[in-house]
Amino acid sequence: MKMKCNEINIRDPYVLLYDGKYYMYGTRSETAFVGEAYGFDVYVSSDLENWSEPYEVFHRPKNFWSNKSYWAPEVYAIDGKFYMFATFADQYKGLGTAILIAESPLGAFRMWSDGYVTPKEWRCLDGTLYISKDKKFYMIFCHEWKEIHDGTICGIELSPDLRKSVGKPFVLFHASEAKPFVKKYMFRNYVTDGPFLIRTEDEKLHMLWSTNAKSGYVEAMAHSDTNDIQGKWAIDKDVLYGCDGGHGMIFRGKDGIYYLVLHSPNIFKKEHPVFLPLEYRNGKFVQIM
Repeated sequence: MKMKCNEINIRDPYVLLYDGKYYMYGTRSETAFVGEAYGFDVYVSSDLENWSEPYEVFHRPKNFWSNKSYWAPEVYAIDGKFYMFATFADQYKGLGTAILIAESPLGAFRMWSDGYVTPKEWRCLDGTLYISKDKKFYMIFCHEWKEIHDGTICGIELSPDLRKSVGKPFVLFHASEAKPFVKKYMFRNYVTDGPFLIRTEDEKLHMLWSTNAKSGYVEAMAHSDTNDIQGKWAIDKDVLYGCDGGHGMIFRGKDGIYYLVLHSPNIFKKEHPVFLPLEYRNGKFVQIM
């Protein structure tokens, strides 16, 4: 049985194009914020319109250290293995991103890192992979606004086997720097969500990320002056998507077109993946009208 996007109820969609098929992972909406969480699913498509029913790719093992807040799975194919970056809450009210591994994009995924690879003394979420030009691995992630009020996008180097972090975390930018569109959330907070990095054919490095703006939950873009994560980051003055949707990623389809996929609306149990074609011109992504 095939499913359309409006029949799929997930947050934080992430698409892996592998061996001619699209694999879409995401946060199960019904357990995103309430009750116990049990795992992650994948939906498979050949055309971005007709999707398979969900395959469960990770199921919570017995005596697992987390039973809630299973968020934002992202899957990468590296040297014949598949690595999932996913956020979990622990029993001590900790929050962070761990790394799982599988032999197939269909799973089954099992824990690879020893718990969080984000700083264990911080509340962190939404880890995403960045590979530098000299082939070093980094995780880019959010230091949660609930803990520091002005949420940040941070980075930390990972070991070559992707099992742990090495070195110290560093800040790329703060949510409050997103002027003129950023808006305080719950009176005193600035939100960072869902960073995603993509390098385009002109070697420019782009970051997609989400925040709370005057128009609601939005997708924004940021750029480094060195086209590397260690440069000085500037946030575009205009949002890429400003219609009550976010936490997405950008990928190039089999047709050569860039797509932005995100969840919308940003309403609990009503979220669906939405695909929007993009053009890349003059160093920036713009929606195709």
